[in-house]
Amino acid sequence: MSNSYERYKKQRAQQQGNNVERQSTKRVNKFFNNLKMFILIVTALMLAGFVALNLYLSSLPKIDHLEEFKPNIVTKFYSEDGEIIKTFTAYTYDKVDLKDVPEELKNAIIATEDKNFYRHKGYDLFGIVRSSIQNVIARHAVQGASTITQQLARILFLSNERTLSRKVKELEVATRIEKTISKDKILEMYLNNVYLGAGAYGVSAASKIYFNKKLNQLTLSELALLAGLPQAPSVYNPYNNLELAKKRRNQVLKRMRTMRYITEDEYKAAIEDEIKLSEIPQLYTANKAPYFSDFVMKELESLGFSETDVIHGGYRVITTLDSKAQEKANESVLANMKVYGLTGKSQQAAVFSYSPINGRILAYVGGKNYGESQYDRVTQAIRPPGSSFKPFVYAAAMEKGYSPNDIVDDHPITIAKWSPRNYGNKYRGKIPVYKALMISSNVCAARIIKEVGIRAVIQMAKNLGITTDLQYDYTISLGSNGVKLYEFVRAYGAFANGGFVVEPYAIERIEDSRGRVLYRAPKTKSTHQLSLKTAAEMTAMMKTVIKSGTGRGADIGKPAAGKTGTTDDYRDAYFVGYTPDIVTGVWVGDDNNKQMKGLTGGTIPAKIWRDVMTVATAQYGNKDFDYPVIALDGYNGRLIGDDESGEEETETEDETKTETSAEPVTTDVIELKPTTPADVVRNFKQQTTTPAPTPANTDKAPIPMAVPESLR
Repeated sequence: MSNSYERYKKQRAQQQGNNVERQSTKRVNKFFNNLKMFILIVTALMLAGFVALNLYLSSLPKIDHLEEFKPNIVTKFYSEDGEIIKTFTAYTYDKVDLKDVPEELKNAIIATEDKNFYRHKGYDLFGIVRSSIQNVIARHAVQGASTITQQLARILFLSNERTLSRKVKELEVATRIEKTISKDKILEMYLNNVYLGAGAYGVSAASKIYFNKKLNQLTLSELALLAGLPQAPSVYNPYNNLELAKKRRNQVLKRMRTMRYITEDEYKAAIEDEIKLSEIPQLYTANKAPYFSDFVMKELESLGFSETDVIHGGYRVITTLDSKAQEKANESVLANMKVYGLTGKSQQAAVFSYSPINGRILAYVGGKNYGESQYDRVTQAIRPPGSSFKPFVYAAAMEKGYSPNDIVDDHPITIAKWSPRNYGNKYRGKIPVYKALMISSNVCAARIIKEVGIRAVIQMAKNLGITTDLQYDYTISLGSNGVKLYEFVRAYGAFANGGFVVEPYAIERIEDSRGRVLYRAPKTKSTHQLSLKTAAEMTAMMKTVIKSGTGRGADIGKPAAGKTGTTDDYRDAYFVGYTPDIVTGVWVGDDNNKQMKGLTGGTIPAKIWRDVMTVATAQYGNKDFDYPVIALDGYNGRLIGDDESGEEETETEDETKTETSAEPVTTDVIELKPTTPADVVRNFKQQTTTPAPTPANTDKAPIPMAVPESLR
């Protein structure tokens, strides 16, 4: 009986297990059946949509008089006061017939931009699906699907707004173009209208701009370089980035080899070809502020506008530029460089001017001649600022409680085998701090950085916006470390604006072709990095530089403050200065780092600064800084760094540095009058300051010096 019952239980359990398994299988099958049904429905809907779209596009009419079509002038950049500073024009080019275009160039364009050009009807639905899937997977646009005909439709008729409606219109117009003219004519119009960077519209214009040759004179390598430009003209512009342009050229050549337009031997020979660009590119755009316009383009890209969008979008881009100040900056750079005989291609100057109140960029010169060199010396060049870096040393001291009226010893000093000296070996004994800055004493700056610490000076510079790396050594007090003019001038803005660092910007607003505002600049970013007291003290001291010190050549007859800078052996010269409303910096030097004998910050840079600021500040009158009065009484403060032992700062940053000596750095050549500065504020009670901290002696090893090459 028990055996029968046990068998019954086993059979029952097995039957229940089979039932559970069958139910589970049914659920799985039901899920997959539903999934299959969903996929089939979606696929059917997509196919129906594609068929409907194809039928709709096939029913579209032709475009009348398409071959006679001539686009109007498109995007323009305007200055803040309404002057056109750059115009992108689509028909300043040398039109070329398709029969005169080298076969290799046609093949390169087709291989790169639209391999099915001669087989589709203006659009590639499978390409659209493929790129859409890739973009969904990547969660951003990684692959486009515009045919050559679609690109031509966008160039001739449409804006570059990134919307679904614009994409549909692009398909419509592309289909109508295909019905109106032949494939060869479409390719010809594309080759004549596509933007290829550096102001070149069409392949013939690009050939002249980049190589100063006719199309039929270009090599396979050069033709492939042109064919790689439409995707991102600014990015692959060989004048901007030759290595990137070469990589893109090689990609085009690889595509041509894959599609059997060229042989393996031709491919190997072409990728080995050296790219020889025209030394003086011909510019095909009206451009009164070319370096600034490049800066505007970068800002537009950061806002989501591609270069192609801008070129063909028909936008009105209203910038912050002051056209009168810009014109004066252009003129002054050329005139003053010529007067001093600095006419060589490598002998250059740069100007950057902006408002420290709202961040508006007012004048921008990246070099003497944009046609000769597109290298922007405002944002790209890293050059040592010489003595114009000293205000950051003095500001660090003011933040630690020192006063402009404290006393510093203007006598030789040695710090860790580094012995800076003053210009002409001229020393004045114990003098006030403000006078040390006014006369640009090297040894006083060295004593002050020794007292306040290297780390404090570096932190001060970084807080005010210096982003380039600063070496941890004492020579930075004399401006041995390279900086960018853009960030250097931005940092000076804190002295003018009560200690606030304001981010400069170039674009006020963007309007489309219908006048609709697409973008309006928000309130600029600012951070408070310096006390009002220190900003007032630094301004009072730097006023004396212009009135009685090394910067007298920059005097504009109204309240202004600034600092000259000259590097070792006259390789770089600076003047950076400001009024309550505008900060301007000027650099003059040689791109090849050659000596320019007699060049100092008080000569050409100060004169250019004076010319620009005279125009730029005209609308603001003669108003003074809204700062507490700082009385520069002199000789009534405490002595800074009275320890003559020559011991260096005890804290250390990098134990791997090796000791080395440094040659002295020269400052500005100028005869100094032993008189009190004209704008010294007297008969007011000096503000109370806290005692300066005295560095404690420790047993740490001395800081080894890492002296830059230019100071050895």
